[in-house]
Amino acid sequence: MGMSLKLLGVSGSMREGSYSLRALTLALRAAADRGADTSVLDLRLANLPMYNPDAAPTDAAGHVRRATEAVGWADAFVLASPDYHGSMSGAMKNFLDYHWEELTGKLFGYLCASHEKGLTVMDQMRTAVRQCYGWSMPYGVSIHGEHDFDTAGKLTNARTEKRLAMMGRDLTVYGSIIREQFVADLHTDDPNTFAARYRK
Repeated sequence: MGMSLKLLGVSGSMREGSYSLRALTLALRAAADRGADTSVLDLRLANLPMYNPDAAPTDAAGHVRRATEAVGWADAFVLASPDYHGSMSGAMKNFLDYHWEELTGKLFGYLCASHEKGLTVMDQMRTAVRQCYGWSMPYGVSIHGEHDFDTAGKLTNARTEKRLAMMGRDLTVYGSIIREQFVADLHTDDPNTFAARYRK
């Protein structure tokens, strides 16, 4: 691509002092250390209305527009959600409902704050991304709240710290490769790639 990977972290927690947002920040910092341009879309502050495909296309406060612009900017994503009844947060699902082709051909990583590893949460985010023809990292990172962070919000679990650093590194490296190839496939006439259906 010849340019830095643009990595967007999406925080799906409505909780102030969210553990998943703290972990997301650390993963993005690790990616930035590897040369990525990073940004955060905090859904607690984004005020996205409930997705309604029949709603009139008005966005007086610009909330939808700003989220859409952030998604369009990104080459890759980290989705971070708390574990709510074994599923992603409603805010995260609502965010994903707004998008489809904007996620195609981009790489995603997953973080979950959970006391039960959050495997079903990350699997459901992965399923939603797959339906949009996005790529997913073959692993996610689970955060166990107060077991991983101290009362000041500092990460104290060395193993979790290592996994977050690994995710930041892998998203930067593999995200760049996948995005570069997808963009190249958009500009060829080879019919034997799924990117062919997205050519203008």
